[in-house]
Amino acid sequence: MKEVIEHYNRLIEENNDPVRDPQPLKEYMDKWDGERFVECMRLDKNKSVLEIGIGTGRIAVKTAPLCRDFWGIDISPKTIQRAAENLSFCQNVELVCDDFMLFEFDRRFDVIYSSLTFMHIENKRQAIQKIASLLNDGGMYVLSIDKNKSEYIDMGTRKVKIYPDDPLDICDYIHRAKLDITDQFETEYAYIIVSKKSSF
Repeated sequence: MKEVIEHYNRLIEENNDPVRDPQPLKEYMDKWDGERFVECMRLDKNKSVLEIGIGTGRIAVKTAPLCRDFWGIDISPKTIQRAAENLSFCQNVELVCDDFMLFEFDRRFDVIYSSLTFMHIENKRQAIQKIASLLNDGGMYVLSIDKNKSEYIDMGTRKVKIYPDDPLDICDYIHRAKLDITDQFETEYAYIIVSKKSSF
């Protein structure tokens, strides 16, 4: 994980922040998630939300204002610091700098989502089991996984090892975690999988 932390810290040092990108770049990033991804969460002011891999807050600036309370977790200190700046207009935000797989949450959520994060998690089945345990009954889990099967993020000056996602495997892990898949669709660059925790 050390190389992942260093990679995302360096992105901030290189002034890479999707929240502050010009509109054409924002539209490009939406090819992994976008408006429909957010709509799938069915957010309202009664819901608590967790984003896994919040980054600088690219999606959170859209979702945090729509819910009662919002949590974001990310492994990169400099990224979390930038997210705090970008989300300073919201009073309902709690940010955690830690590894999602190791952090012990003392609460549950109505909605959990992540985009372009699962490629950094090796044990995907364990991650989904943890997510299921953190959902309230009836809670939603919305996931975007990259279609790219490369085993590295190649930045030219550095390479970061990743663990490509297979949608069939992910769906199997979701079923094993006793979540019900309610929707699946593709964007240009990603697979979106929406699931729900039974309320009985």
